[in-house]
Amino acid sequence: MSADTGAMQWLQGDPSSHARPEEAAVTAVDLQLRVDFEKKVLHGEVELTVERRDKAARQVVLDTRDLEIATVTSVDTGAALDWQLGEEAAGGLGRPMTVQLPTGGEAVKIRIQYQTVPSCTALAWLDAAQTAGRRQPYVFSQNQAVHCRSMIPIQDTPAVKLTYTARVTVPTGLTALMSALRDGQEPTADGVTFKFRQPVPMPAYLIALAVGELESRKLGPRSHVWSEPETVDQSAYEFADTEKFLKTAESICGEYVWDQYDLLVLPPSFPFGGMENPCLTFVTPTLLAGDRSLADVVVHEITHSWTGNLVTNRNWEHFWLNEGFTMFIQRKIEGRLHGEQTRHLSAINGWKGLKEGIKTLGATNPLTNLVVQLKGIDPDDAFSVIPYEKGHTFLWFLEQMVGGAAEFEPFLKAYITKFKYAILDTEDFRTFLMDYFAGKDGVFDKVDWDVWFNSPGMPPYEPKFDTTLADVSHALASRWVSWNPDAGPSPFTAADLEPLSSDQMVEFLGQLLQETTPLSIAKLKAMEAAYGMNARNNCEVRFRWLRLGLAGRWREQVPAALKMVTEQGRMKYVRPIYRDLYAWEAVREEAIETYRKSKSAMMYVAAHGVAQDLHLEE
Repeated sequence: MSADTGAMQWLQGDPSSHARPEEAAVTAVDLQLRVDFEKKVLHGEVELTVERRDKAARQVVLDTRDLEIATVTSVDTGAALDWQLGEEAAGGLGRPMTVQLPTGGEAVKIRIQYQTVPSCTALAWLDAAQTAGRRQPYVFSQNQAVHCRSMIPIQDTPAVKLTYTARVTVPTGLTALMSALRDGQEPTADGVTFKFRQPVPMPAYLIALAVGELESRKLGPRSHVWSEPETVDQSAYEFADTEKFLKTAESICGEYVWDQYDLLVLPPSFPFGGMENPCLTFVTPTLLAGDRSLADVVVHEITHSWTGNLVTNRNWEHFWLNEGFTMFIQRKIEGRLHGEQTRHLSAINGWKGLKEGIKTLGATNPLTNLVVQLKGIDPDDAFSVIPYEKGHTFLWFLEQMVGGAAEFEPFLKAYITKFKYAILDTEDFRTFLMDYFAGKDGVFDKVDWDVWFNSPGMPPYEPKFDTTLADVSHALASRWVSWNPDAGPSPFTAADLEPLSSDQMVEFLGQLLQETTPLSIAKLKAMEAAYGMNARNNCEVRFRWLRLGLAGRWREQVPAALKMVTEQGRMKYVRPIYRDLYAWEAVREEAIETYRKSKSAMMYVAAHGVAQDLHLEE
C-alpha cells in the first residue's frame, strides 16, 4: 500500500477502544477508591467531566472490562441516567458502556458507582507472604495498554487526554501512591485516605495505583524512591543519579513539566522493566544489581515524560512513536552521560534484540511492521521489541539523512514542542518532519516510506555503529567459540572479564547466543569455573547466561532457569526462557508444570503471554 493509503487507514479511530471521543470526550476524572484486600476488589466512585465535541451528542461511550456497575447519575441533579453495556468484544477489549448524557451545556458531569472483580486484569493482588516484609498485603496496577478499563469505567484510548484527582482509602499502616502529585492524607473510619492531583492532561493508561507497606528516601530536589522497608536503602543507592538523568534529558527534550519525578520499586511480579507513570515511575526490583549497572532503565522511563506521556501516539498501531523515540533519546542521554561509544554499544545490543524479536515472530509477520494493524487483535499480543528497536533504527536513519545530530536534535526539541499535550499518528510525524526540513531540497527523495512503515521483517537500513567497545566482547566470544576443550586445559581466567563493563559482558554473552552452534556443555562448565557466572547479580548477565545453558542442553542449569522465571515476573526474561524450555522437549513438561503452579503469582499480561509461548489454550 502507498504511504497515503496507509495514513487514511490509520486515521479511522482507535481499533482498541469502544470510545467515540469525536462525539463526546472525558476531559477530567475525580476518583474515589476504597481498597478491599479481603475481597481483592476496589470499591469505586468516579465523576467524569464529559465534553460534547459534537454539540448534538446525547451519549458518551466508555470502555469497561469485567466491572460491576451499580449506579449512574448526574452530578448536578443526582438524577439517574440511562446506561447499557454492549457485547463483549474480541481482542480483550471488554464491553462498551453507553451513558445517556444529562441536558446542559458543552460539558456535563456524570457519576458512576462500581467495583472491580478479583480477576481484574489491571491489578496484581499480593498476599503478605508474597512481599519482601511478609507483614502486609500489596496491590499495584499495570494499565498499559488497555487495562485501565478493568479498573475504571473510562475512555481507555490514548486519543483522549484527561486530568484527574483521586482519594484512595487504605487500611491503617499502608501507603497509597498514584501517578500524580501527592496532596495530603487524613485518617478516616476505614483507615487512611490519601489524596492526589494530576493537573497535566494524560491518557488513561497512565493512571496508576500502588498500595503497600512503603517508605521513601529523597534522591534529589524533585525525586524520591519508594519501596518496601527491606529494599528502600538499596533502592536509594541504586538510583542516586536520578536528578542527573533528569537534567540531561531536559537538555535534549526541554522543560520537565510534571513537577515531581518519583520511583517506586515494586515487588518481583511486576512484568516490565519500568512503566512511565507520570510523577511515579514503576520499576522492577531486577534493577537492583548492587552496582548501579542497570539504573539506566530509569533513563528510558524518564524520557517517556516527553515521548509518550507528553507527546502521545493516537492509538496502539502507532506505538513506535512512543517507544522508538524514547529508545532513540534514551541512548542519546546515555551517550552524554557515559560517552558516545556507550551509546553505540547499547544500540548494537538493541540491534541483536531486534533480530531475535523478528525471528521469534516470523520475518513475514505483519506485527513486525513499524505501523501495525490491530483490528480484532489484543494490543498485548502485539507487544514486542519491534516498536522500540525498529523505531530507533528509523530515527537513526533519518538523523543520518539530514546531516547528523547537529541537524536532527533541534528537530527533536521542535517536535516535542509542537505536539506536547497532544496526540499524533505516523502521518502527522511525517508531515512535520517534511515541513521542518523543507529547506533541505530532496533530502527525503530516496526514503521508501511504505517499506519503513508497512513492511514486515528487518528494516531496510543497518546503522554504521562504532564497534570499539563491542569488539572487545566479540574477541572474547570468538576465543570461546574456537577453543577446543579436548586439546588441553582451559586458557580462560577471571582476568578475561576485568576490562569489560557490565554492558560489554552482556554483549559478550549476546554474541555467543547468536552463534549457529551453541556452546558445548564442556565449554559452559569451563566458563562457569573461570567466571563464576551463576553467582552474578546482574539480571541481564544471568538471563543470557541461563539461555546459553539451555541452548547447550546443560541439564544442570534447568533448575536455575526455572527459579528465574518464578522468582520474578519481568516478561523480558520470563518469556524467552520459557520459550527456550519449551523448545527443549526433554524439559518441556517440567516448564509447563512450573508455569501452571506459579501463574497465579504473575500479572495477567505476563501469564497470558507465557501461555501463548507454551502453546497452552487458557
